[in-house]
Amino acid sequence: MITYNIENVRFPNVKRRKTTAWIRKVAASYGKKVGEVGYLFCDDEHILEVNRQYLGHDYYTDIITFDYNEGKTINGDLVISLDTVRSNAELFHKDYHEELHRVIIHGILHLCGINDKGPGEREIMEAAEDKALALRNTIAP
Repeated sequence: MITYNIENVRFPNVKRRKTTAWIRKVAASYGKKVGEVGYLFCDDEHILEVNRQYLGHDYYTDIITFDYNEGKTINGDLVISLDTVRSNAELFHKDYHEELHRVIIHGILHLCGINDKGPGEREIMEAAEDKALALRNTIAP
């Protein structure tokens, strides 16, 4: 089950059924099935609080992924700052809606085993994001 919740923000323009089908399709492309995945859309202040409390980091970020995977089943909590997504969209001259979906799937890709911190991993993650975004266009509205 995939759940979508908010904290200190209005719910973003995300079509839940289509997004859920897309997430399942992306996970399946990595040989994974979706278990319990929870999204929390929030503001910068909330994600900073989460980052400090759980990771000991004192900075804003667009997404934090908590991985509770069990074998081939992905489980996790994904916290997304809509403020940072909007700032990044402006910074990189991207459409906000596209950037939001890139971040939504970024967390799923982490749960599927793709990292982005080591040498060369960022490029692998970006290619996986692009591939996943292309898959999104194959899902009926």
